[in-house]
Amino acid sequence: MPTDLPHPGGLIFDLDGTLVDTVQARIEGWVEALGEAGLSSGAGEIGPMIGMDGKRLAREVAEHGGRTLSEDEVEAIDHAAGAAFDRRNGAPRPLPGLSETLEAIERCGASWLIATSSRAEQVRVSVAALELERQPDVVDGSHVRHAKPAPDLLLLAAERLGVPPAQCWAVGDSTWDVRAAVAAGMTPVGVSIGSAVGADQLLEAGAAVVLPTLAALAEVLAEACSVRRRRHVTRGAPRRG
Repeated sequence: MPTDLPHPGGLIFDLDGTLVDTVQARIEGWVEALGEAGLSSGAGEIGPMIGMDGKRLAREVAEHGGRTLSEDEVEAIDHAAGAAFDRRNGAPRPLPGLSETLEAIERCGASWLIATSSRAEQVRVSVAALELERQPDVVDGSHVRHAKPAPDLLLLAAERLGVPPAQCWAVGDSTWDVRAAVAAGMTPVGVSIGSAVGADQLLEAGAAVVLPTLAALAEVLAEACSVRRRRHVTRGAPRRG
């Protein structure tokens, strides 16, 4: 278990694939919307792209097929993919280990929120599935001009937390989450349980560590905070002799 991660003042969580098991529904929604627009694509192509800005995804798939989309076409495909996802996301399943992680965050004295590129109406359904005691703070894609992998969303999240970016852990399941965290100057933490990509791809994108589950994240948090406490006690101990 890694022990060299900086103490977190705040944690910023991605939503899809990190806190809720929705990546497969995302992939299927995109395949459907792109197919209706005459763009052939499969799950193997779309999976690694989940987490990036939807309009960019549509453009890249089209360009790969030798087609250039107008802004209206891009917007229409993006909305169609969202609608297709909504039809599949009636009862999203939370990924295990969040309660342990939130307890570890509280013991650390850190704060947290959710930062997702998803549309606000999609966020509500997925957040409700978490069954939290209080509504969490959420920054969504409508709050910034540039979505992941641009750092804008994460920087806004850090501002909302009142924590400098360098003291934030950004937790996500996609390479786009990791790249956004690197660009924002945060500690990128990958969680692979709900991801469409492997740990090696997350590490290649710049993740400081990749963990299999949120429960493993809770253990890493506990260790990072205990290391700081031990160092604090050591510095404060009276000298002998």
